[in-house]
Amino acid sequence: MGKKISKIDLNSIIQAQKILSQSNIRKIEMIKSTTFSTISGNNIFLKLECLQKTGSFKVRGAITKIHNLPPDLKKNGVIAASAGNHAQGVAYASLMNNIPCTIVMPKNASPAKISATKSYGAKVILCGNDYDESSASIKEIAERENKAIIPAFEDPDVISGQGTIGLEILEDLKHIDEIYVPVGGGGLIAGIAMVFKSLKPNVKVIGVESAAFPTMKKSIQENKITKIQNGHTIADGISVKTPGKLTFELVKKYVDDIVLVDDLSIVKTMFLLMERAKIVSEPAGAASLAWSPSAGDRSCAWGWRRGRSPSW
Repeated sequence: MGKKISKIDLNSIIQAQKILSQSNIRKIEMIKSTTFSTISGNNIFLKLECLQKTGSFKVRGAITKIHNLPPDLKKNGVIAASAGNHAQGVAYASLMNNIPCTIVMPKNASPAKISATKSYGAKVILCGNDYDESSASIKEIAERENKAIIPAFEDPDVISGQGTIGLEILEDLKHIDEIYVPVGGGGLIAGIAMVFKSLKPNVKVIGVESAAFPTMKKSIQENKITKIQNGHTIADGISVKTPGKLTFELVKKYVDDIVLVDDLSIVKTMFLLMERAKIVSEPAGAASLAWSPSAGDRSCAWGWRRGRSPSW
C-alpha cells in the first residue's frame, strides 16, 4: 500500500511514476507532426494521451489516488464526479483494485462516455447540467454511503499522477522551448509545470483555456479564485466554472501564461488532425494545438521551437 501524498512536488510525481509503472498505464511516445510543424514554423511534437488506457491522461491521477487510499476507505468503494474522462479513469482504476465505484455525470454527458464508464463496472448517476453541478452532489452521497471521493483535479495524489506526463516528455525530448497544456480545473498543467520548473526552469509552460470558460486566466489576473457563471463550448472536458484552490496556487506560481481559444479554432484543429495525421481527438485534447505562438496562426499545438510540445 502506498503512502498518501500530502503535498505536490517533484518527489511526489516521481513516486506516482513508480506506482503507475506497476499498472497497465502506457508510456505514450512523443511524435513529431510534420503538418503542424510546417503550418506554425516550429518543431511540433505531440503527446497523444488519447492513446492512453481509457482514452485520456485522467487515468494516471485516478490510479495514483486509489492506490494510496487506506484499506478502510477502499472497502466501501469510491465516488467521483466527471463529464467523462475522469469518470472512465476512476472506473478503470476501481476495476483494477476490485472495489465498488460510483460516478456522477452531468445529464448532458456524452452517451459514449457514459457507456464506456459503465463498461468498467461503475454505477453511473446522472445529475446536474455540468461538471460543477455534478460535483456539488457527490459529498452527500459519499457521506451517506461512506465512500472515498476521488477529485478530478483538486488533490495532491491526482496532480502527481498527471504530472508523470511531464517526466515522460523529458525522457523523449531533451531540447524544449515551450509546452502548451489544456486547462480546465488545472490538475494536468499543475503537475506538468511542477516537473518543468523543477528540472527545466527555462522552459515556458503555457496553459490553453476555452474562451467560453477562462476561469483560470481570470483568477490569475484578479489574483483570487473567480467563477464563470455561464458559457458554452464544444470542449466539455475543460468547461470548468471554478478552478481548485490548490491548482490555482500552483498555476499562479509555476505557469508562465494562459491563452484562450474559441470553438472554431478547436474544430479546425480537430479536422486537420483527422485529415492529415489520422488522429481522432476530442475537443479538450485539441485545444492546446488550436493556439499558435506564430502571429495570428491558429493551428499550432503543444509546441516548442526546437521542441514545442502540446500534451493531451
